[in-house]
Amino acid sequence: MTIAASHATQLSFDELGTPLRDTTFVVVDLETTGTRPDGDGITEIGAVKVRGGEVLGEFGTLVDPGVGIPPMVVALTGITEAMVSAAPRVETVLPAFLEFAAGAVLVAHNSAFDMGFLRAACERHGYRWPKPTVVCTVRLARRVLTRDEAPSCRLSALAELFSAGTKPTHRALDDARATVDVLHGLLERLGPLGVHSLEELLAYLPEVTPEQRRKRELAAHLPEEPGVYLFRGPNEEVLYVGTSSNLRKRVRQYFTASEGRRRLREMVGLATRVDAVTCAHSLEAEVRELRLLAAHRPAYNRRSKNQHQAWWLVLTDEAFPRLSLVRRPRDGALGPFRSRRAAEAAMDTVLEAVPLRSCTLRIPARRANATPCALAEIGRCAAPCAGLQSTEEYAPAVATLRELVAGHGTGPLRQLADQLDELGRAERFEEAARRRDRLVGLVRALDRGQRLAALAALPELVAARPDRLGGWEFAVVRHGRLASAGVARRGVPPMPVVEALVASAETVLPGDGPLRGAPPEEVAVVLRWLAQPGTRLVRAAQPWTEPAAGAASWRAWVELATAGQDSYHDAN
Repeated sequence: MTIAASHATQLSFDELGTPLRDTTFVVVDLETTGTRPDGDGITEIGAVKVRGGEVLGEFGTLVDPGVGIPPMVVALTGITEAMVSAAPRVETVLPAFLEFAAGAVLVAHNSAFDMGFLRAACERHGYRWPKPTVVCTVRLARRVLTRDEAPSCRLSALAELFSAGTKPTHRALDDARATVDVLHGLLERLGPLGVHSLEELLAYLPEVTPEQRRKRELAAHLPEEPGVYLFRGPNEEVLYVGTSSNLRKRVRQYFTASEGRRRLREMVGLATRVDAVTCAHSLEAEVRELRLLAAHRPAYNRRSKNQHQAWWLVLTDEAFPRLSLVRRPRDGALGPFRSRRAAEAAMDTVLEAVPLRSCTLRIPARRANATPCALAEIGRCAAPCAGLQSTEEYAPAVATLRELVAGHGTGPLRQLADQLDELGRAERFEEAARRRDRLVGLVRALDRGQRLAALAALPELVAARPDRLGGWEFAVVRHGRLASAGVARRGVPPMPVVEALVASAETVLPGDGPLRGAPPEEVAVVLRWLAQPGTRLVRAAQPWTEPAAGAASWRAWVELATAGQDSYHDAN
């Protein structure tokens, strides 16, 4: 049998496809007057041509959209109608852009948006759409990065993750430059996975599965409102819970190629129905999501299913108290900590400054004829021990810890910081770095716990935030929990709405511990909403205060220490 020479010769690596290093990419970003390609116009085009990590050229221009620019878009992009009044129209710009991008692979962040506008503009003005190969960095990021690495795939978040040289500004050329750095960062992640050619890259990106296509109708009945959605399986079990400001739009994305997570594509294949709970605003949606996650513990959600399972440090109820790691806190507990390791690290750091015993031997209250701790008597105690002290001698250490947790003093933090200075002067830099990182963790835990506890202590608080349409969003919070939520649309008197929300709010009975029994995650979500710029306090049952001598006074120190931490890691 004769074999042709072309088949007998083993192909080289580069002949198996177009190497990514030899592929020309044109990274493009558009600014527009809205989100509809058939009705809104393009206000700016920015593009960067790259190959092998080298910038070959840039293309940037403002565009007269031919329609007015809404005030919200002006506020977001900074592009005004005066700026585009003398700019060329899109039919003039398109030929130059198509020539710039000819033969290249187009790249965009959320490419469906940008390609939709470019394709619509070509069709509207009689230009042939070249049907280029397109790579979406959102899809690629969801395929490459874990949820822990990138909780959000927004361009700003990914640019920060990959230390992009240009910060996204909602201007086309800046955003295109940032997307170039994001693209390069993602391609570097693909090398160890065996993706070295353009063909391998395109094969790596997920496609719409048959299960996804068949089940698009599951989203048809959902409203375009904020709320929580629940995917249910064949036995009515809840498979997945999520939240969105637009329920229909978000759920439909699970049935498109933009959903590349393997677990969630598997979940879509099992789903038989999607239920929705509409909410007044984003805070109510987030809180309801947390509560539904805790109630149903869906198999395909990875977070927030054990909201009451935080770790706390408490003083034991003994004559000579020691720190103990517990799940259920009581008053005066230090926490919450998201992991046991973080709690143990905080305990070790506290014990470096507060002379509490760490052994588990039970020590009786010291009397005149009491037998002291045997380990301390023979010099075998490895940590500060109360075995040779009276309760009166031991009490100051207990009081110091309680003051530290309550925010009435930061003496132990100052002591630990002074120890860091001594280590630095002694040039023991590695040990100083380890202790610094642990002290930063302790300060952050104290600060977070004190802020959450201050909110949970309030019997009732009513707050308001302006919506984007001239109305108000309201939240009634009781002991850190969201008790009621509602809105007053533009033109509706707000105070009657507030009174109705307060009257119909959930009754919250406070429990034990610093957070009065509330789940730490819910209190944190509520606090984050309240702390956003623009939120107004309508009224509170008592003053909302945080300790003046608390860990918050150390935030500037933490920023400096964290900057040093980053420099240390960069150098090593």
